[in-house]
Amino acid sequence: MCQSDVYLLKNGKEEELMRDVILVEPCPEGVRIQGFFEPPRVINAKISRIDLLKHKVILTSDE
Repeated sequence: MCQSDVYLLKNGKEEELMRDVILVEPCPEGVRIQGFFEPPRVINAKISRIDLLKHKVILTSDE
């Protein structure tokens, strides 16, 4: 399987937002993520890093 886990970097720590994500898409409001078993979510953040080897997407927020 090729799903990834999405994390939000806050205060130097990674907070897990969603597991088994199948879609990561930039949008005007931030980043839209969607998992297999969860409805889509829009996170007010930017994509900071994508590690395909570890199946990990890191987002950062301006807030």
